[in-house]
Amino acid sequence: MLHSRKLLYINEIARAGSIRKAAARLNVASSAINRQILALEEEIGAPLFERLPRGLRLTAAGELCIEHIREVLKNYERLEGRIRSLRTQQAGKIRLVTTVGLAAGPLPEIIARFQSEHPRVFMQLRNDAGTMTVNPVLSGEVDIGLGFNIPATPGIRTLGNFDIPIGVVLPPGHPLIASGPINLADIVQERLVLAQQGTSLRDVINLAMARLDVHIEPVLETNASEMLKKLVKSGAGVTMLNPLDVITECRQGELVFRPIAEPHARHQTMKLFARARTPLDSATSLFVEYLLAELAGLVQELQAKGHIAMERSVAI
Repeated sequence: MLHSRKLLYINEIARAGSIRKAAARLNVASSAINRQILALEEEIGAPLFERLPRGLRLTAAGELCIEHIREVLKNYERLEGRIRSLRTQQAGKIRLVTTVGLAAGPLPEIIARFQSEHPRVFMQLRNDAGTMTVNPVLSGEVDIGLGFNIPATPGIRTLGNFDIPIGVVLPPGHPLIASGPINLADIVQERLVLAQQGTSLRDVINLAMARLDVHIEPVLETNASEMLKKLVKSGAGVTMLNPLDVITECRQGELVFRPIAEPHARHQTMKLFARARTPLDSATSLFVEYLLAELAGLVQELQAKGHIAMERSVAI
């Protein structure tokens, strides 16, 4: 490498929280890593890690260093990519983190179409739960993130926003389908299979149901959207998701989505985001533009079906 191996060691210790775990991941002796860290701390003149009984934690000086180190490593990776492209046909690398639901929903088709148009671009897709999608973007492990209900976070910039209301997902032939938009009072009379308490989706569902002043008693809870969809298909109950979660199944006639009848029904904000101070390379910028256009097209499709109110989506 063009820079010290110490940077890799510090970065991995910060991720793992201990020298032993970092050494195992890097396949290096713990003593060798410890010597390098001590030497760097002496060179800088300040401790980088606080030694705790159950591991290591970055000091204030360590936090400053890790931000610089990750930027250096990211820039070096870009340099490697450019040099590699001189020798191979690869034209770029895109690293994306998203939720399990989006990864199992509309994203695969979007990515497949993009790669058919740009076959020399390599893509790496990672799945994380809910708001945890922010962490790998902040750390520089990935370039961009796509998720729901992402809070305003220092160091994160928004590339695009879409407001997607939740609704009811039913099996074909269910009696409530004929009624069009469904009242919340009718939903609570059904056998409900819902997102697990503590998930961002369940928080939105609870807020929507709060106005009924009725205790919700689902027959099953899970944090896996794929399981919810399979349960509805099997006739185990009905669920509440956003229409993007089930757009593929609805197109194939396997499930039916109906919006909530109540005005001002709760929604999930889908956000595409990146690190605030890190410029996107050309391949990632190209994909961001493509992805926003594709998502806008999906939103228009859902609007045409009456699943999303016309005023409730926006791309930045």
